[in-house]
This record gives sequence, structure tokens and C-alpha cells, in this order.
Amino acid sequence: MDNLTRLKKTFALEKADRPPILGGWLAAPTHVQALAGCSAEEYWADPFYWEVAAERALGSDGLVDIFVPVSQDEFRCVNTHVLEERAQYTVQSVLDEIAQLPTIDQIRAEFDEEAGYRTYLAEFQSRQILCAEMLWCPADWSILPTALWYGKYGYEAALTALAWYPDQYRRLIQTSAEKAHLRARLIGRAIREGFHPGAILTGEDLCSQQGPIASPKFLRREYWPLVEYAFAPLQEAGAKLIWHCDGNYRQILEDVLATGVAGLQGFQKECGMDIEWIVNLRTRKGDPLIIYGPMGVTTTLHDASPAEIRGSVREVMDLCRDKASLVFFTSNTITPDIPLANIRAYWESVQESKW
Repeated sequence: MDNLTRLKKTFALEKADRPPILGGWLAAPTHVQALAGCSAEEYWADPFYWEVAAERALGSDGLVDIFVPVSQDEFRCVNTHVLEERAQYTVQSVLDEIAQLPTIDQIRAEFDEEAGYRTYLAEFQSRQILCAEMLWCPADWSILPTALWYGKYGYEAALTALAWYPDQYRRLIQTSAEKAHLRARLIGRAIREGFHPGAILTGEDLCSQQGPIASPKFLRREYWPLVEYAFAPLQEAGAKLIWHCDGNYRQILEDVLATGVAGLQGFQKECGMDIEWIVNLRTRKGDPLIIYGPMGVTTTLHDASPAEIRGSVREVMDLCRDKASLVFFTSNTITPDIPLANIRAYWESVQESKW
């Protein structure tokens, strides 16, 4: 079975010859160089190209993204410069930026759907051409409103502004929801016209390892209704939305599923997010979940032997069989401290598996 058929059958909750495996979060330049057979100089000249080559060498069925490090010295997307920028914000500077936000009417008036769609489609198709036989089904973090804003303003300034000035802060969520809704219209159109495969990894990091960062009551009042609004064009187009779950999501997982998402991704066992009970959950329509995962990058892939990883792949398949539609993926980015032998063992064991 080819990659496209395997993934599309799995997204449609049908059984393929084996579970597909997604790549794209290989945040390890030295591993990419070893897999793709390129030098460090060649890699840094075109990281996107060489990571696609590495994913092809591994045998990925599709890609959710291509992780390009911010520099040769820092392999994460949040580097020292970003942290320094966040530290400059105060509660007052957050409020000042909120006061300058456009109105909802202004956002709608400035939206040029035809131009936006041409730009979106050109980029999407160029990525698919480069991926060739691998399916480009990119994650998109901009199709839903932002609730907590610590990614821009830092934890202290953002969450203090939320606690002290909830009425002003509400504008941050509302304006981001409108922008998300408009972007969702572009992707919904690409799905309807047959360009986009319709599966989209998305979500916001709302939880720490202990639980939700903001109160579930606040999220139910201010956030989840706007998530549904933002998702509406995608739901109408039949998209399969997969929610990224970092941390302990148990307290708000019902709220996530109530938005109409089709699946979940992540699953940190150390936070109680065990696949054993997650596979029994259902969407709001009553369908089985699409599971992206659950290979832990801080546990299984980091600590296990290649033989243990092969056993873990078989165990996950047994747990998901007849309960959930399984797409093998990692809990987060694959960092340089994960042994290359473990990465190879993971991909090979999935490719050798049969339902």
C-alpha cells in the first residue's frame, strides 16, 4: 500500500495494511546529516531540503512539518533571544499592545481571501512537490485562538494581565480567534478543492505537568466557544483536527473533545496521559479517535533499547487495535540526545508491522 492510501485510510478510520508513521519533528541536525548523507555545510545551506531527505531515508509516510533549528548552536524553536524578548514585557506593555489591536470589523475588512488563498496554496503545493511520495499534512497552530499568550509576553506578564485585567485581556483572545477563523477558511477551501489531505495537527499548550495553567472555568467561558468558532470552516470542509496534548490534560480533555476534534497527539505517561485509557475515548460524534503518537521523546525513545522500542511499537498497536485509528508519531521533537539507533529501530519496527 502506498503512503497516500495508507494515511488517507487511517484518517478515514479505516484499517490500512499497517499504521502509518509521520515525521517532521527531527530537531537533531547531526542525525539529519547522518540519515541524509550530507555534510554540516550542506545541511545548514538548506535545512528544509535535507530534513526531507532524512525523512525519506527513514521511510516516513507523511510529514507534519519540517523542524529547522534557529541556529547552529540552538536546536529548539525557543532560544535565548526569544526568552530575552519575552522578559522585556510588563503588564502595562501588554495592556498597551492590547489597546492597539484592530477591531473585529477591521480584521474582516482587511482580509483578502483570494490573495490569501493563492499564497497559501502556492506554498502548500511547493512543499508537497518537495515531499514527493510522502504526504504533506502540515501542523497549523494559527487556526485557533490563543488563550494564554505567554509565548509572546512571557509567563509573568501574560498571566498577571489575565488575572488583573480580564476584560482587556479578552480582546487578545477574540482578535486571535477572528484571524484564526479567516485562516481556517483558506485551508477549508483547499480541502474542498482536493489539495489538502484534511488532517491537521493543532492546539495550544494549556497545561503543565500538574494540570491546566488557567482555570478550566475561565477556559470554558472565554476560550472553548471561540475555538469552535475558529474551527467552523474546517469542520464544514470535513477536516480531521488533531489536538496536541503536552502535560496533564486530564482535567480539560472533555472540553477539547467537545470542540469537535477528531484526535489527540502527545501523551506524556509521566503526567498520567496513558494511552491505555485514552484509546477508549470518543469524539463528540461518537467516533474512535485518531491517535498521533504515543512515542515519548523523554522516555521511550530516549531511554529504551532498540529491542524495547520494537516491543513498545507492538504494544501500542495491540492497545489501539479495534479501538482507535493509530498514526505513529512522537510526543514532541526528537532532540540530539536521542540515539540514532533508537530512531532507526522505531521507524523500522513500524514499517515491518502488520495489523
